Amino acid sequence: MKRKLILIVAGLIIIAGVCVAIILLVPKIHLPKKIIQSATTSPGFYPVAYVVDGDTIAVNMDGKEEKVRLIGLDTPETKKPNSPVECFGVAASNYAHKLMDNQDVRLESDPINTNRDRYDRLLRYVYLRDGRLVNSEIIKQGYGFAYLSFPFTKADDFRQYQKQARESNAGLWAGECNIRDENGRYKTNVI
Repeated sequence: MKRKLILIVAGLIIIAGVCVAIILLVPKIHLPKKIIQSATTSPGFYPVAYVVDGDTIAVNMDGKEEKVRLIGLDTPETKKPNSPVECFGVAASNYAHKLMDNQDVRLESDPINTNRDRYDRLLRYVYLRDGRLVNSEIIKQGYGFAYLSFPFTKADDFRQYQKQARESNAGLWAGECNIRDENGRYKTNVI
C-alpha cells in the first residue's frame, strides 16, 4: 500500500514537472489580430475602420470590413465620382471624422427600412459610446440634411432637427453657400 502511494506521488510530480516544462519551453502563442481586436471591443460595438465621408463609414465587423450608410442622413458630396465637391461637404466629412475617428460604435437597423442599400452598404443608426446618435447629431449641427426619400422610424425627429438647424442658421444653413436646388442642396462647389 505504501509503495502504491509512493508511485502515485512520484507520477504526479513527474506530470507537474512536464506541465511546467511545457509552459516554460513553448514559445508564446501569437493570437490573430481579429481575436485581439474583438477582445478590446465591447460586445455590440464595432471599431470604426475609417470615415468615408459625412454619411458613410467603414467598421471592422467580426474580422470583415463593412461599409455603413447612416440611415436618414444625407451630407453634401465629397467623393461622388464625376461630381464636384459640394459646398460644406468637406466640413461635414471633417465633423464625421471628429465624432467617429478611433471610436467604437453601436449599429442599429431600422425595422421599416431595408438592411442594405443599392451599393450593398449596411443601413444603420450609428451610436457613440456616450449614447449619442451620430445620424441625428450631424443634422442637429447643420452638417447634413434629413434624408426623407425612404421610410425610417426616426423621420419625424430628423425632420424636426433639420428645421431647428435651419432656423438657427447652423452649419450649412448659415448661407455660406448661396445657391440651393429645390431639395435644399447646394449646387455650387464652394467649400
